Amino acid sequence: MEKRTLIHDGVTIKVHLTEDPSKVIISFTDEISAFGGIKRAVIKDKGLYCNGIACLVSKAVQEGGVPTYFIEKYSEREQLCKHVNVIPLQMIVRNVVAGSLSQRLGLEEGVIPSSPMFDLCYKSDELGDPMINDYHALALGLTSRQELDSIYHYSRRINEILAPLFEKAGITLVDFKIEFGRDESGTLMLSDDITPDNARFWDIATGMRLDKDRFRRDESRVGESYKAVYDRLKKVCEE
Repeated sequence: MEKRTLIHDGVTIKVHLTEDPSKVIISFTDEISAFGGIKRAVIKDKGLYCNGIACLVSKAVQEGGVPTYFIEKYSEREQLCKHVNVIPLQMIVRNVVAGSLSQRLGLEEGVIPSSPMFDLCYKSDELGDPMINDYHALALGLTSRQELDSIYHYSRRINEILAPLFEKAGITLVDFKIEFGRDESGTLMLSDDITPDNARFWDIATGMRLDKDRFRRDESRVGESYKAVYDRLKKVCEE
């Protein structure tokens, strides 16, 4: 399998077509950005850690019965995936109050709700990825009621799989953002990777942040934190 046309040139990931139109190669970079790309930097080996975490998470999710676009780890910084049409919706699953939710609801970070919370966003750069509700998603023609129900179902299931897995690694899965897509046959599946770039991980023992918030907040040891998540998760998955 060889990389061909670049179809997504993002800051943290690049996506290339292959000679097989049903498959793509996703590459993770060492770059990191925040605040809409205003703040950027390069973190040594971040791409290696993110790819490693993403592969372990995808395997766990698949074993838990959720279809994903992940096929296999292609190299230390790359993975082979199914080529899907991504639905312009983003689901945010929240187990702990943190980040913008704290400001929006006037709650302190660290508050644990009685049950996980779900935020739906419309993926649109022009509009700034606004938060929407189910009715908006349907009115925009982005999905059907049945498919949206499946997105919620899979999102809950992913959380049920990953929260205890990370807990075994001594990490609280605070929240994460995911997207879904359809393959060439129209099958709905997770078409995203869960890494410290798009999820919040807190050390259970110390409360230390092990994710991109360290970069947002000008805290040190960003690369070390990503490595810690990878090393701990890898150890748990290999047991």
